Amino acid sequence: MNFDELTRDDLLNVRIKCDDDLLYFTRFWFKVLKGSKFIVAPHHVRICESIKRIEDYELELLNINIPPRFSKTELAAVNFIARGIGMNPSANFLYITASDELRAQTSVSIRDIVSHPYFKIMYGVELKKDQNGKNLWRTNKGGGLKTATIFGQVTGFGAGQMIDHNNELDDYIRTFEGCIVLDDVNKIDDSGQENVNNAKVSRIIFNTILSRKNSKDTPIINIQQRAGLSDATEGFKNHYGVDNQKAEFLVMPVVSEDGIPLWEWKHNLEDIEFLRTSDATKNVFETQYMQVPVNEKAILLPYSVLKFAPIPDNDIIANIAIADPADGGGDKLSVIFLRLVYADNKLRAYMTDVVHSNKGIESNAPRVMDRIRKWKTERIFIEKNGVGVALVYQLNNLNDTDCRLQPYNEKMNKDAKINAFYEFVQSHFIINEAWETMEDFPAYMSDLTSYERDGDNKHKKDAIDVACAGAKAIKTNYSSMLFG
Repeated sequence: MNFDELTRDDLLNVRIKCDDDLLYFTRFWFKVLKGSKFIVAPHHVRICESIKRIEDYELELLNINIPPRFSKTELAAVNFIARGIGMNPSANFLYITASDELRAQTSVSIRDIVSHPYFKIMYGVELKKDQNGKNLWRTNKGGGLKTATIFGQVTGFGAGQMIDHNNELDDYIRTFEGCIVLDDVNKIDDSGQENVNNAKVSRIIFNTILSRKNSKDTPIINIQQRAGLSDATEGFKNHYGVDNQKAEFLVMPVVSEDGIPLWEWKHNLEDIEFLRTSDATKNVFETQYMQVPVNEKAILLPYSVLKFAPIPDNDIIANIAIADPADGGGDKLSVIFLRLVYADNKLRAYMTDVVHSNKGIESNAPRVMDRIRKWKTERIFIEKNGVGVALVYQLNNLNDTDCRLQPYNEKMNKDAKINAFYEFVQSHFIINEAWETMEDFPAYMSDLTSYERDGDNKHKKDAIDVACAGAKAIKTNYSSMLFG
């Protein structure tokens, strides 16, 4: 077949095969646009079989974990979306990834297919002439594609269609209406360290992206390499449950337990052993290649272990604060405000607010005082190093409340205190669920959730240190309470 000179009859025959088989569609357009054959492997067939279940509305979620450069975007994003628009020009697709470069590249690749003269002959679909952007474009039939990064704007566009399917015959012949495709929405470093950015991805998925479904059964495809214990895949497992008949979790390691390579043409056993042992790839082999999530660094308080809730107004025992003044250049004054609540025979410490800043004492003292007033703080414990004495002096001059300033000498060094009390923070502290909207809280949480047991932790120690100082203060001053 001469792919440069296909006739209308040729293309109409090709369309029949394309409509029936996503893999055929992919192979055809790969040859037309790139001039070479798409090398087919068994995992491509398996992916297409699962995508067929998405198109038939048998699945609400297809989650694919597969090594990098195994054609996941080519199949499950570029060709799947282009084919879907061809078969139903009113279908709406939403494509989201972490990388703006990948977002733009995928959008262009889809447009290259949809705007090709062959595609118009096969499907009669045209793009609206006034919408040629790389992040949003529509067909002349009302369908289209919105692409975005995970931290970008996805409002104003919905995936799928708002159609009421009540008639049994309509349901039987239902044409696929579009879906949400997530493609490596977790950055590898963020996910491996389970940091604040990684947690933000999960919140965006479940608070924002899922609301972009135009119908309750608009499906989702999530394709990614595993990276950490709380990536998008783990979030979907928790949300849907691994035994949910409407969710399929397709895990494809680079080599099976029986020693069979997933795609021998790309990585034979010798290549795989090199990936496993090479200094460049051995630290990501289990995650990106074998799809086994691990916490790549020993983070003491990863975001996934912390608790979040609204701040209660009842059963209050005390409102206290703990201040850890900066020790040296680059360190931060870190102050946490805690509301101690006793309920159900348990004492809990709600972290209501923070000051976390490397500005000078004269700038920070008024901010600390503002929070003392706001949270009706009764006592603030201040570590009495050189800068701590200056903070006590400044707060004394500003204090127009009944808050008691309580300087103290800390005999434990920071590392010993952190190792002794971080588990107490994990089990008894509850973070204000509105922390993202508060002035210093995001910076504080970033430092708190990235402290490594054996890392250098340069200028990150202050956040976890003041939390552990708070734990120590509670255990010292409220020891008569029963802790659950």
